[in-house]
Amino acid sequence: MHKEFRKIIEIDEALCNGCGQCVPSCAEGALAIVDGKARVVRDSFCDGLGACLGECPTGALRIVEREAEAFDEEAALAHVAAQGHGHAPAGGCPGAAMAQHGPRAGGCPGRAAMTLTPAAPAARTQAPDADDAPPSLLGHWPVQIRLVQPDAPFLRGAELVIAADCAAVAHPDFHRRFVGGNVVLMGCPKFDAEADYPGRLAALFARSGVRGVTVVRMEVPCCAGLPAMVRQGLAASGRTDLPLREVVVGRDGTILPEAPAPGLARLVAPQV
Repeated sequence: MHKEFRKIIEIDEALCNGCGQCVPSCAEGALAIVDGKARVVRDSFCDGLGACLGECPTGALRIVEREAEAFDEEAALAHVAAQGHGHAPAGGCPGAAMAQHGPRAGGCPGRAAMTLTPAAPAARTQAPDADDAPPSLLGHWPVQIRLVQPDAPFLRGAELVIAADCAAVAHPDFHRRFVGGNVVLMGCPKFDAEADYPGRLAALFARSGVRGVTVVRMEVPCCAGLPAMVRQGLAASGRTDLPLREVVVGRDGTILPEAPAPGLARLVAPQV
């Protein structure tokens, strides 16, 4: 098996209590509980994304860079399917066969092709690009996490929304609910894995004076890495007092019911 120097999950056995909360968050089935401790089943099953980081209550998981077998996505998904036979296995991808979206043979729901049925639009009397279309509520540029400087003037004292790219497309009311009056930064934890989000966000939190953070992510497992990266950035910046809220968007565009943890602030969307 080809080896390369790359990012991969490392588990501190002294901190791991064997609770297993990290296992279902790994879409590739790379984690399992063995002899009462979380283990990496096989290096080639771990993509190094870190979607499991936010699920560990003891902080036993971290991403390190070392020589490891190259990530083999095809083998990892075959491993998940073989374990679960179309259902989420003990160490596999949660929701691999979700009744609400129809059964599948297994694998990660974040990469599964799916056709959704949107709500019927109101009758239109003008072209889609007519001048009476709702105006954009975006008040700044750029919006990509990788492009925004931590001392950008628009960040000062702002309510910050950190959103997964897909969430803005999936949620039909994204502008009204999350953009107006807030500063929005966007990215993809799956494809921007090398962008050092925690480091960029740590500098931003430390220097910008933002007042609160809302993370808007999709329900798919790979997107769980985004709030984990935000928490890492907060910890590194020393701004652990900063109010944090997480909003999860379903693949059908709905906001999934998830009560914020005690003490987390709720961002109030402007009414327009």
